[in-house]
Amino acid sequence: MPSILNCKKLQKFDLIRRQETWTLTLKGWVITLLFLMTMTLVSCFNLYPFLAVNAPIQADALVIEGWMPDYAIKAALVEFEKGNYQKIITTGLPLSKGYYLAEYKDFANLTAATLVKLGLDETQVIAVPAPNVIRNRTDATAIVLREWLKTYDLNIKSINLYSLGPHSRRSWIIFKKYLHPDIKVGIISIPSKEDQAQNWWLSSEGFRTVISEFIGYLYTWFFNFLG
Repeated sequence: MPSILNCKKLQKFDLIRRQETWTLTLKGWVITLLFLMTMTLVSCFNLYPFLAVNAPIQADALVIEGWMPDYAIKAALVEFEKGNYQKIITTGLPLSKGYYLAEYKDFANLTAATLVKLGLDETQVIAVPAPNVIRNRTDATAIVLREWLKTYDLNIKSINLYSLGPHSRRSWIIFKKYLHPDIKVGIISIPSKEDQAQNWWLSSEGFRTVISEFIGYLYTWFFNFLG
């Protein structure tokens, strides 16, 4: 080996130095792996309820995310009828499929029409559609709702946002971001039938949905924190 790589010579020129390092023993690795497995199990049992948050308030209006499936819309109608709400407001983007064949071109109006079909008085429901966007779709619906409430003064000072499963916490953060402090925002989450809330990690659909929503929550929280 060339003399230039001699450790003593390199040490003489202050290019390298010898130091003591610590590493895990076999017992240390076992304990570390057990700890990581335990934390993973704890996360599995608590991640879904953390994302599917419920924190309702006494509210003037019930706001529904219009993209939700019909069973969630029916459940929202039950919540509206038992609550002391003035109005029910539906939000949503343009339809992503069937737009040219559908009578209703966006999820907000489609959901409003569904509620009327289910028996709701049409004077009690208001559709507030958002424009088509590629990114930050929930932000778009929240912004449009904020501007609509400013334009049409209905004396709405508080809302309960009705969302689906693990999407709920992210939606709650976003709506609070754009409506607070003028309007208080509560959240009601309906369990998703597709995600199998109790054992979401056992199905590909549940795992994909919950993990993607968790990543979305971290993204939303991070940029909301920076803002």
